[in-house]
Amino acid sequence: MAVDDEAPLPGAIGISQLRVYDWPGADELCGGSPHMHLACTEGYAVTGGRGAVQTLTTEGFRRTPLGAGEVVWFTPGTIHRLINEDDLRLVVLMQNAGLPESGDAVFTFPSNILADPAAYAAASTVDPLAAEESVRRRRDLAIVGFQELVRGDAAALAAFHRAAGGLVAPKIGEWRQKWQDGPVAAAERTGRQLDALAAGDISHLTEGAVYVGEPSPAWGMCGRLQRYDTATRPSIEDIRAGSEK
Repeated sequence: MAVDDEAPLPGAIGISQLRVYDWPGADELCGGSPHMHLACTEGYAVTGGRGAVQTLTTEGFRRTPLGAGEVVWFTPGTIHRLINEDDLRLVVLMQNAGLPESGDAVFTFPSNILADPAAYAAASTVDPLAAEESVRRRRDLAIVGFQELVRGDAAALAAFHRAAGGLVAPKIGEWRQKWQDGPVAAAERTGRQLDALAAGDISHLTEGAVYVGEPSPAWGMCGRLQRYDTATRPSIEDIRAGSEK
């Protein structure tokens, strides 16, 4: 099946459905793993249940309640932890589709693990033979580091920022290419369409099509995910053709 590279999800964003983990941590709060994105804004559209997102920035700690119908988003540098109080479910929107999947997230592990890339990789990896156990373990380890940061001072948070930057540094070349192929290309495509419309050229309207994102389950940082693959999206015509075979 040929894929139209000029039909990304609007804005070249990533999208997934999330059911937040209901496992209690050492502090008796149920939820996900605290972590931080370095180059992507993240948004939540709450579809059901009740909970909160705990955040930590240079302005301090904050708890934002979450309920059905609410929309919350936060920018890179915001450490965040989802809390599940009653079957919390979200649609997650991620800026720069492809970057989060390529490592644009750093867990708030204790500083000795953050300082050792091999130890960090081992602590963050999900064992496919014991997926839930390893996800619980990394979540609990991230909570330990998160609590240290919440209790700490500005210097502790700055040290975490530096450690996070060092961990992702080898990935920046890959991220830049994904950014150029995704959001930059989408914005430039809109620019070409505007130029064409200004010149009276409406030919791109004949290329309108409908696409369907294919979901796949995953163990996310904060819960069970249904990720939608917007890079290999089939069109409605492709789906109809397949059902007729």
